[in-house]
Amino acid sequence: MATSRVAAASSLQYQLLAGTTQDCKQRTAVSRIPMGLGSSGSLHRGVSRGLHAEGSQRFWAGVLRRSVAVRASSNQSISRPADKPRFIQHKQEAFWFYRFLSIVYDHVINPGHWTEDMREDALEPADLNDPNLTVVDVGGGTGFTTLGIVKTVDAKNVTILDQSPHQLSKAKEKAPLKDCKIIEGDAEDLPFKTDYADRYISAGSIEYWPDPQRGITEAYRVLKKGGKACLIGPVHPSFWLSKFFADVWMLFPTEDEYMEWFTKAGFTDVKIKRIGPSWYRGVRRHGLIMGCSVTGVKAEAGESPLKLGPKAEDVKGPWNPLSFVYRFIVGVVASLYYVLVPIYMWLKDQIVPKDQPI
Repeated sequence: MATSRVAAASSLQYQLLAGTTQDCKQRTAVSRIPMGLGSSGSLHRGVSRGLHAEGSQRFWAGVLRRSVAVRASSNQSISRPADKPRFIQHKQEAFWFYRFLSIVYDHVINPGHWTEDMREDALEPADLNDPNLTVVDVGGGTGFTTLGIVKTVDAKNVTILDQSPHQLSKAKEKAPLKDCKIIEGDAEDLPFKTDYADRYISAGSIEYWPDPQRGITEAYRVLKKGGKACLIGPVHPSFWLSKFFADVWMLFPTEDEYMEWFTKAGFTDVKIKRIGPSWYRGVRRHGLIMGCSVTGVKAEAGESPLKLGPKAEDVKGPWNPLSFVYRFIVGVVASLYYVLVPIYMWLKDQIVPKDQPI
């Protein structure tokens, strides 16, 4: 089990900050094995409520058929069976999803999921305390997270990377980021030399990676010895309806999965810090699109000790238009649920007395 492996790692410090005891108990009894952008178990927990297992597999196989890379052991990747479902939104869907979302991202999405206070809280463990640090912001998008980085790091030492030119166009409009390097690229195949950066930052990107382990292994590679990675991402919900939409939409990892991915990549001193909007009052049962900040230190120079096979998905590769449109539409519907959740939690925060749980 992932939990026992993490507990056995003597170099690991598992810090869980904030959150309530009741909502902390959201991890499943059996660890979900990372399979590209999720596991068949995680998706079927939601979908199989209304479909028999065999019929469900046949249904999803016809629509979502694709083979993606999975982590099978500590040193190899194998292909995921083509009849196993994947999350609705991957890199290809995300590319077009953000083509339109970039227009309102900073003003509509961030206020409900990724506030300035959350950003400062999440970046604190990254130790961005030297203006001369070389920093890469992977999946930097519109540059909202980068604005927090350049408060203490000279902008000329910061590179923003994202696969979406539409998101990056918004970053280019921000005056504090005018001296940053802004490039298109893939989080699972970074265009940086080995031992390049002092800090690796990635916020709100891992949920679209077909193989999270590969992206975190790349983070290890590009860091210098002693460098620190800080990955900010979603956490898996426990409430049944939120779990269904999360598992259909994109990757919402458990905290154990984050710990396992970092440890396998070779990071030491791995820690998790819980974050969330203030009006949630620590509630985590609905999951959070920005729910934790995970940090780890690169102990040795060079590439990660974890060796992986070929990359799972090429955004520019061939794709089935019909299945793409289906996944895109269903993904948008699922995402709308998570637009409404923070509004619902805000209303509860306004109505329920502060001394009572929500």
